[in-house]
Amino acid sequence: MKQNNRWRFILVVLIVAWSLYEIYPPASRDLVQEFSSRAENTDAAFTNILQRLAPLQAARPDREFANLSDAIGTNDIQNYFPFVSAKNELYPTTFILNQIQRDAAGKIKLGIDLQGGTSFLVEMDTNALANVQDENDTNHVVRAPDLNGALSQAVEVLRKRVDAFGVAEPVIQPEGGNQIRIQLPGLSQSVKESAKAQIQKAAYLEFRMVKEDSDQIIHNGEPIPPGYELLKRVEPQVSGPPQITEVIVKKKAENHLAGDIVERAFMGRDNLGSPEIEFTLTKDGGERFAEVTRNNIGQRLAIVLDGELYSAPNIQGAIETGNGQITGHFSDQEAQQLANVLQNPLRAPLKYISSEDVDPTLGRDSIRSGVLASIYAVIFVSVFMLAYYWVAGLAANIALVTNIIILMGVMCSIGTTLTLPGIAGIVLTVGMAVDANVLIYERLREELAKGKSLRGAIAAGYARAFGTIFDSHVTTLISSVILIFMGTGPIKGFGVTLTIGVAASLFTSLVVTRLIFNFLLDRNILKSLHMFHLIKSAKVNFMKLATPLFILTWTFIVVALAYGIIGRGEKLFGVDFLGGDSTTFSFAQEVGVDQIRAALTAAGEKDSQIQYQKEALGGTKTLRVTTASGSAEMVKQTLVEKFPAAKFNPIGTKTVGATVGQDIQRSAIIASLLSLFGILVYVALRYEFSFAVAAVVAVIHDVLLTIGCYCIANATSGREFNATVVAAVLTIIGFSINDKIVIFDRIREDLKLGARGSFKEIINQALNQTLSRTIITSGTVFLATLSLYIFGGGVINDFAFTFLIGIITGTYSSIYIASAIVLWWHKGERPNIGGSQVTMQNSATLKV
Repeated sequence: MKQNNRWRFILVVLIVAWSLYEIYPPASRDLVQEFSSRAENTDAAFTNILQRLAPLQAARPDREFANLSDAIGTNDIQNYFPFVSAKNELYPTTFILNQIQRDAAGKIKLGIDLQGGTSFLVEMDTNALANVQDENDTNHVVRAPDLNGALSQAVEVLRKRVDAFGVAEPVIQPEGGNQIRIQLPGLSQSVKESAKAQIQKAAYLEFRMVKEDSDQIIHNGEPIPPGYELLKRVEPQVSGPPQITEVIVKKKAENHLAGDIVERAFMGRDNLGSPEIEFTLTKDGGERFAEVTRNNIGQRLAIVLDGELYSAPNIQGAIETGNGQITGHFSDQEAQQLANVLQNPLRAPLKYISSEDVDPTLGRDSIRSGVLASIYAVIFVSVFMLAYYWVAGLAANIALVTNIIILMGVMCSIGTTLTLPGIAGIVLTVGMAVDANVLIYERLREELAKGKSLRGAIAAGYARAFGTIFDSHVTTLISSVILIFMGTGPIKGFGVTLTIGVAASLFTSLVVTRLIFNFLLDRNILKSLHMFHLIKSAKVNFMKLATPLFILTWTFIVVALAYGIIGRGEKLFGVDFLGGDSTTFSFAQEVGVDQIRAALTAAGEKDSQIQYQKEALGGTKTLRVTTASGSAEMVKQTLVEKFPAAKFNPIGTKTVGATVGQDIQRSAIIASLLSLFGILVYVALRYEFSFAVAAVVAVIHDVLLTIGCYCIANATSGREFNATVVAAVLTIIGFSINDKIVIFDRIREDLKLGARGSFKEIINQALNQTLSRTIITSGTVFLATLSLYIFGGGVINDFAFTFLIGIITGTYSSIYIASAIVLWWHKGERPNIGGSQVTMQNSATLKV
């Protein structure tokens, strides 16, 4: 093996080995089994825990974490798990269970739509925080509030509330400027309602007096006096691990110092530059605070938010003006956190703007259908590549498998949550991963036809295809990266998956397959390369039909969009855009739509959308009912009570506020414009401005034609526009440009080489030269997407349906829209590209 090939091989092996290490183990182990098997020093108390756990598991096997928490109760389990350092944790039992859960969990993290659970998107009222910078203060510098810090503080408060429900690995993270997404897997229905109430409520800020002899009572182990309670907090240390601080405080706020009494708080600096917390109280709060500090100089005053202790500073003197400072050995981060606590970002109740509830059985069905779709996509594409390209196809299939391993390894490494749209991203990656190989192999075929040796043809094929491959991948990445930054929730996950997959395919197609060919050539194993040829020496005059087809498709777009906007109106859109509740039911007996609508109308829901749905191939039939926001519980109760024989069982509920729908619409428009602008700039820089304009117009054509077809599908099959369709449209933008790049690259190459003929003939020649490539690249993606459509189910089916239309329209527009616009832009004259120009008069002349 040559030196450069050896290093390539080592690089590939290391990357694949690292990816496999990151993936293993992919699936989770049983938490209860892990808990019982890893426990050490077990005794009778531990046996009692397992005995209490058994009936809980028998009743609800899907809530292992909560069952363990209930079975443990107040027992101290630290002695059973000495390898988990929980000494300095406020809630050691929850900490230990979370650690065991993480150890037992598989590396592939599943989203709520795959494992079942509840997801909330809540909005925090930041108006009170933002108003701080609009007020004047003669004693303090006016400062803008730390909105990011306030959001982080709100997340911390919510995390502590959620911990009380014994949820395994909840996801609580900021999303947007003032929104927080909360995902809670495995909650029972009763706990869901309690969790929703606890999450939504306002946080309560209190100032409580610390008992004078608190330290002595704790040290001596004396009982806590009536009217007091023990609170704990983790105290960071200058050196060494953090320590738990315990104080005994009054159960009630001192002199009614509670609620919304802090006007502003921020981190400042003392004379030595050390961080301190400066705060200003409201007028009424300042008067009460002055009385408390005046009467308790030398005592400690605890700052308690939402029942949690955050600090207990000494009162050094009376604070009469309503302005005070808290000093101490704070780091900047600690001082900012305490300022955020005083500011209390959750002083107003959180507003629910969307929620989603997925039954675990539906999640398992989604996993099954998603995995099935992925397997069939790999089989379809692999069989085609092997049958069409033989040995070269085998190399492409090895690269495809390598691509999937790298994709999953990177996803596990960065902790990406796998969702249904994420599975769609994987399947789409399967289809697009072989595109680069098709480009290389078709170039290789041309080089062999010129009489080059096999080694020379392979080298030339890779070299000449590199620019096209790179450009097509970059333009796809433009759209996928925008999906990451502009998308929310599962759509963001789809963008991450697609971005990683496209980047990985660039590596595997250029490095892995080349390494295989070099290996076979160096050992004289590969002496010839046989490939099936679908289209040989095509000479179709595509531009002859460009004008009538251009008019025809744009006419169809106008008519379809007009029908959708005027004829269908709001019926086009699902709850993601309009807001409302969408509830999915399984059932044993189908009930007529009119009967269901009549029952809901009688219950007060006059405008409901009712639709039975079934997956494309042998899937379970479900009922989806879309109603006004806040009516989901009424719908569930009505269907269960009115149609007992049908055995309606709610397996999924999605609630979306109207503001979220507006945000999705706005984000979709902005993301589309950014994608188009990015493509325009990139193609203009890499090719010609006329090519860039043609590409953007053609992509707009593809998007509008897809939307027009979807409008017709809405009327015939009830398909609705949702967030997943938006992701599909944005993906179409990235995919559609690929084939246009291939054709433009060939047009540019022919012009640079000084090919004879008019510009129209040059374009026709380029289209015929790339026709086989166009059909195959679009065909492989079509096969992968078709598996999603047939086997995917759920929202994946909507994505696949949309993208199937986009594949067809994108391929069509590359020939009859983009190429035609370039021809018309230059008025049929050959553009001067690369300093060469050929003109056709009575005889061909070459001018340089």
